[in-house]
Formats: sequence, C-alpha cells, structure tokens
Amino acid sequence: MSMPEFEEAENFPTRMDDLAKAKVEVWNGLYFGALFPQVDLHALLKPISDRLSWFPFEKLKFRADVSADYDVKANWALYCDNYLEGFHIPFVHKSLNRVIDYHAYETILFPGGNLQIGIAKEGELTFNIPPTAEDHGKQIVAYYYWIFPNMMFNFYPWGLSLNIVQPQGKDNTKVSFLIFVADEEKYNTGAGSDLNRVELEDEEVVESVHKGLQSRLYFRGRYSPKMEKGVHQFHQLLETAMHNS
Repeated sequence: MSMPEFEEAENFPTRMDDLAKAKVEVWNGLYFGALFPQVDLHALLKPISDRLSWFPFEKLKFRADVSADYDVKANWALYCDNYLEGFHIPFVHKSLNRVIDYHAYETILFPGGNLQIGIAKEGELTFNIPPTAEDHGKQIVAYYYWIFPNMMFNFYPWGLSLNIVQPQGKDNTKVSFLIFVADEEKYNTGAGSDLNRVELEDEEVVESVHKGLQSRLYFRGRYSPKMEKGVHQFHQLLETAMHNS
C-alpha cells in the first residue's frame, strides 16, 4: 500500500513484494491457520462433519480456565502412538476402563486420519444420537478422532477436547488441551471426566517408552491387527510425508 523511495524501481510492485499471508479457514466455528497449506481443511475433516452432523457445534464455548498445556519428556510421535492404540486402557486408565467396554473398542480408518469409538458399559452417560445418524442405537461415550499429523478431536456428551501435539525437539513435546463445552451440566462426567488425570497417566507411559527406546536391546515388534490399525496408519503416513519432504 505504501513504499517510499521506490518510484524509480522497475516492475515494482510485484506479487513477491506483498506481505506474507497465512491461510485461515473456519470449520464448525473453529479457526484453523496454516503457513503453507498442503491439504484442503474441509475435505480433511469431512469424515467428522459427515458422521457428527448432529453434534451441537454451535453451542461449543471455549473454557480457558480448564484448558491447559502439558510438557512431555518424549518424542511427539510416541505420544501419537499411545493415543492411537487402545491396548493400554485397562492397564493405565483404570477410571476410564470402568466407563468404556474395552472389548467393543473399534478403530475406523479414513484418508488422513482415523476414528476410535468408545462404547459405554451399562448405565454410563452416552450421546443422544438421533434416528437419522449412522450410529443411532449405539451406546457411545466418546468419539476419538486423530488427524495426521498432530490433532486429536475428542468428542464427549458435554463437548470437545481438541488436543494439539507440538514437537519441541527430539525429546520434548508440548500438548495443548483446548476445552470447548456445549453442555455445562454434563461437563467432567463419563469418559470425558478428569482429563488432567488421564493425561498424566499417558505422560508417564509415553515417557517410559521413550526411555526404553534408547536401549540397545530394543527392536521393533509387530502390529496388532485389531488394536494398532491406527498406529500402523500413522507410521505409513509419516513415512510418506518424510519421503516427500
């Protein structure tokens, strides 16, 4: 708009002289930014939009007082590995295991991410899913969506916990829990209760695994076809992204 003393410059201004712009888009009331976008946001999140078209996104309100950042002394990819498998739930998350039926746990893959569905045990708080929805009749306590490489959308009957995993170096990770509540009366109940405790339980496991990987005796194992489909998908996407970078 203004550049003093450039009157004699030839072919000025051009597009290369413009200020840099960041891509910003809105999805269901949430703002997403990207410096160098490589994917279409709405296409990437379409599986969420399609399956949860009935979810009250318009009622979500950000709660800064219960949102938090966590510092994890481990590689960011290990944190994602942990999120993407349900193996550890009965052993690490005792309180969550009392709510979720581990044997009914399901992982569904889609391009660019996956969904883990938590089915409730008898008597637990579940979503009120309308008859027109794909999951009508299912007793679901949580939808756990992971979007490559570092976003987790955790939907509960009370709202959404949006988790952002940010590498801080090879051995350190910052995880931001952004809490959006749609129903205050249900907040902090069911599978979405005491998220701070669940996070600290995950941190302990992930940091322990990070130490174990340093052992000279460590060697990679096999993937569980049932419980580690998401982990396998993550590793494939990561390998492709590294190859193309």
